[in-house]
Amino acid sequence: MKTGRWLIFCGLFGFLMFPAPGRAQGAKSAHAGAAETAIRQVLDRSVAAWNRGDLNAFLASYRNSPKTIYIGSTGLVRGWQAIRARYEKAYASGGRGKMGSLTFTHLEILLFDASHALAIGQWHLERTRANGGDIGGFFTLTFQKTRAGWRIIVDHTS
Repeated sequence: MKTGRWLIFCGLFGFLMFPAPGRAQGAKSAHAGAAETAIRQVLDRSVAAWNRGDLNAFLASYRNSPKTIYIGSTGLVRGWQAIRARYEKAYASGGRGKMGSLTFTHLEILLFDASHALAIGQWHLERTRANGGDIGGFFTLTFQKTRAGWRIIVDHTS
């Protein structure tokens, strides 16, 4: 009798913890689709802001917190204000031409849960030779859903 109860318990546990394909997928897919759309919109607004030379609007995609992290070729930067200063020094202080024209390609969004996601992709900055020439690389952005919407909490760009 104990074996029968154990089998029933394991069956119920498996049924509840590992739903059959298709069951509850609709709600999960709808949520994932909405989150992905929202994150893509944040990135689209960020690129548009960059391309019009609006550094503050570009940085609105980052969580304004001392805990926000940027990791790049020059090392680790902690805090929204420090990240802003880094972008200002590297791009905005040299005039609009140094910012160039930004594009993101090969974008993938992976939703971890209802409030955390990862965006990976490739970036390219088109600039004249006088402004440093074209540059590009890859990025991994960790997003957190906040009251203000999806925001970048960790940016690893190479």
